[in-house]
Amino acid sequence: MKKYFCIILSICAGLLQAQNLLIKNGYVMTITQGNKENMDILVTNGKISLIQNNIPSPQGYTVIDATGKYVIPGIIDAHSHIALEVVNEATNPVTAEVNVGDALDPLDVAIYRALAGGVTISHAMHGSANVIGGQCETIKHRYGAVNPDELRMQGAPRTIKFALGENPIRTHGEGNRITPSTRMGVEQVFRDAFTGAQIYQKDWDDYKKGLRKTSPEYSLRNETLVDILKGNILVHCHSYRADEILMLMKVLKDYGVSKICFQHVNEGFKVAPELAAFGASASVFADWWAYKFEVYYSTAYNASILTRNGVVTSINSDSEELIRHLYHEAAKTQRYGDLSDDEALALITINPAKQLGIDHRVGSLEVGKDADIAIFSEHPLSVYTIPQVTIVDGQVRFDIKNDPDDMRMDINPTEKFSSFYETEKDHESSGCLKGVAEMLMEDNYTRYMRFKYSQNHSHE
Repeated sequence: MKKYFCIILSICAGLLQAQNLLIKNGYVMTITQGNKENMDILVTNGKISLIQNNIPSPQGYTVIDATGKYVIPGIIDAHSHIALEVVNEATNPVTAEVNVGDALDPLDVAIYRALAGGVTISHAMHGSANVIGGQCETIKHRYGAVNPDELRMQGAPRTIKFALGENPIRTHGEGNRITPSTRMGVEQVFRDAFTGAQIYQKDWDDYKKGLRKTSPEYSLRNETLVDILKGNILVHCHSYRADEILMLMKVLKDYGVSKICFQHVNEGFKVAPELAAFGASASVFADWWAYKFEVYYSTAYNASILTRNGVVTSINSDSEELIRHLYHEAAKTQRYGDLSDDEALALITINPAKQLGIDHRVGSLEVGKDADIAIFSEHPLSVYTIPQVTIVDGQVRFDIKNDPDDMRMDINPTEKFSSFYETEKDHESSGCLKGVAEMLMEDNYTRYMRFKYSQNHSHE
């Protein structure tokens, strides 16, 4: 066991070692400043310091030969649950006080598998069991770090998870017999929470002005809600139906909140002009729908319709498996909607960066930005392409040729199968209802058995 542990520690030490890099002779797709053939990228202290032809190799720099390969910005997933286990604090319709950043798991091998798909950043999100859920965390995929804080992207704006529709209704109305049990109730939860936060803020303002003698009771939940109202926290909202999307935009307008990204937004194509007018963005699936009733209707043209209407749009995974294939998901928008290469790649690079408020640092290959870079064997939108190298902050975190076959950091040499393989019966067990889906199934089964019992014993 000690032998395996030492091997893993040596791997991690190599991954964490700072690197200055020179990427030579690649086909560089900057996303924002066009494509450049036979181009070099110089990386100094984790930042892109120069992009031009024939850069001489500085002493001490690691050289990566990208001849015949495609170099793009690191892919960004605006909706993920990797590096997390149970993601729903399902005890109340409003749990703005909790924060998934306090429960990150740097040992999750899904982080490495995301790197193997060219993904350098993901938005680790609270689940969708709550109307107003917990705060989320934008993380860098610094696989090899063992301190959870090293995953955090320092300086990234705060974000929070909202949810519309069946998930909060099922969890609270059906599961606990409390509001909301209808879509009308979901709207009222928002309004009650925001109004309560306004009263809370006024009470504190009055106390500071000397208008009241005693201070209000401190509430981290209300403090967070006040920060949302002030625009200090970006809202990311689980959504499907057009009517509910319109509803939440109206609620946010009433309370002066303008910063929102609608997640999933399967019927966004129906209200694309309204989303654009509000200034909302959309993070969608490429072609997922019909996996439950409220998602019965969507279209693979969703991303392109939203893009053509001026909505900042991204494609996300919501899956520790699909996160490895986001470049394939982006390619689907060329089959459905005829987006250009830059438009399609923007869906997984600069656009999710904008939605997370980090586009000044990542999302495109520009001098001064973080050196988050992915190198592909073929054009990144080709079905034949394979990621070769993934770089985070100038450090090689994935190398298809040189990495060991088993990159788990919690290896058990007596284990027959990888710890990755777990029993999952449906999408919800690993996505937005992770940690609460099983509870709901148990509750529904219990209610069904009670019903059957009452039917069988109704004559007694």
